[in-house]
Amino acid sequence: MTSSALMNKVPSILSELNEEDINWLVEIGRNERVAAGTILIREGRVIDTLYILLEGILVVTISALAGQQIARLAVGEVVGEMSFIDARPPSATVQTLEDSLVLAIPRFVLAEKLQQDVAFAARFYRALAVLLSGRLRGTVRQLSDDKEDGLLQTGNQTTLDMSHKHLEQLVNRLKGLNS
Repeated sequence: MTSSALMNKVPSILSELNEEDINWLVEIGRNERVAAGTILIREGRVIDTLYILLEGILVVTISALAGQQIARLAVGEVVGEMSFIDARPPSATVQTLEDSLVLAIPRFVLAEKLQQDVAFAARFYRALAVLLSGRLRGTVRQLSDDKEDGLLQTGNQTTLDMSHKHLEQLVNRLKGLNS
């Protein structure tokens, strides 16, 4: 994927975090290569990890629709955020469509950081609110006649640039950890 194509697909969650936040996520997260077809999150089963997709594509399915795919998630997306927020089991299954790279962030470590660092907590929860708002708007758009791309549609180039910069930093740092 080219940089410009990537920039247009990065959700704004990373633009809400500063460099110190990104560095902390890299330090505490696990860089995981995941084979195609791997289930990261299973509907109804408690999870202890939040994931950020760094490479690849994820598909989301729900049993209420007989396992029908309801979404495809691209680079920069976060999964496991709903269960992190409300401490309930996931409402969907998330699986890799192709070989992927994810940053796996342990729930308990993130929760501890949020309790200890109020500024980080404010940025992180705002980032999740922006992410969830964007997803809801995308869902509403899909259900309406407007078939415009449901990915980040803020029209704010600064937000796109910051998201891209942070995602690129995250991927480069993690790839460097595997060298």
